[in-house]
Amino acid sequence: MTNIILANATLVLPNEVVRGSIMLADGYIVEIDQGSGVPAGAVDCQGDLVMPGLIELHTDNLERHIEPRPRVNWPHQAAIIAHDAELASVGITTVFDALRVGSVVSDLKANYGEYARALADEILDLRTKGALRINHLLHLRAEVCSETLIDEMAKFGPGDSIGIVSLMDHTPGERQFRDVMKLKDYICGKHGLSDDGFLEHVAGLRLLRDKVGALHETTAVSEARRYGATLASHDDTTAQQVAVSAENGAHFAEFPTTAEAAQACRDHGILVMMGAPNLIRGGSHSGNVAAADLAEADLLDILSSDYVPSSLLSGALMLGDLWGDVARGISTVTAAPADATDLTDRGQLKAGLRADLIRVARVGSTGVVRGVWVSANRVA
Repeated sequence: MTNIILANATLVLPNEVVRGSIMLADGYIVEIDQGSGVPAGAVDCQGDLVMPGLIELHTDNLERHIEPRPRVNWPHQAAIIAHDAELASVGITTVFDALRVGSVVSDLKANYGEYARALADEILDLRTKGALRINHLLHLRAEVCSETLIDEMAKFGPGDSIGIVSLMDHTPGERQFRDVMKLKDYICGKHGLSDDGFLEHVAGLRLLRDKVGALHETTAVSEARRYGATLASHDDTTAQQVAVSAENGAHFAEFPTTAEAAQACRDHGILVMMGAPNLIRGGSHSGNVAAADLAEADLLDILSSDYVPSSLLSGALMLGDLWGDVARGISTVTAAPADATDLTDRGQLKAGLRADLIRVARVGSTGVVRGVWVSANRVA
């Protein structure tokens, strides 16, 4: 393979930003030098940022491609390929595709059926065939308030590239949906339930959680260990909930909903992940704690694009501006998520690591992706 040199770049190194060049060969970073010179045959980056490829731990983006409109089911292969291309275009080079396990099959109106195993097979098949541009791993969102969690998780194993299992609890009145009226707006808007239908839905889920929630949580923790996956909590709201997450062995917390929970995560050594859309919009659409407030309190470690892929880069640049430290801001979408999931071969510009990197031009508070390389192969 011919060596690739990106020169005259603003390199975002682990702890500093310097002008320099980076050489790629055989899929890896082989050399980093400082200076603004442009050797013969090198790409002149004209001062653009060159940073590690972005790592996304939790994204619902694939769902949008599979169901582009309510009750419109798009062909999955085409949806996965389009999802992959979109992520590549915004600088994401590793993604953990989030798939829900745990369904409510007795309530057809809820549209909460099983799909994870079949969709995982399709993702893994396309990956094996070399049809995808970026690295795809799996994130199983284990819904404890469900009827089928145990059976669904039993269908997966250590060979399925499951990097993350997160413990979800969307019981009405709990965590993200402590405010049941917020849940009503979401459910009735998405599934068209009447007021009576919503009340029936809430009552049924609360009874279900009381019946199987504890067993499902224990099972999900055990299955995560069997897969060799990192365990994450989701929507922790109180210090007590964080304490339980710590006992379960959670390594990072997805979207804690209060400052109390975020501080408790810090006290227990659990990394805090917040949504980039929350940061960019100036607050949570669900009325939860603002990501910017946690960043200012030094309680934010990782960003996720959640439901807007392009927000990952913009959010990291915003954090760099907020903290006055570009390298620290970029680390929330590169080194920190890599560390949280034990991806020791990527996430930093260092000789010997995978050549997953992106070239970005700053435009005001955001950035324009001008090039994306995965294992030294340009994919966007």
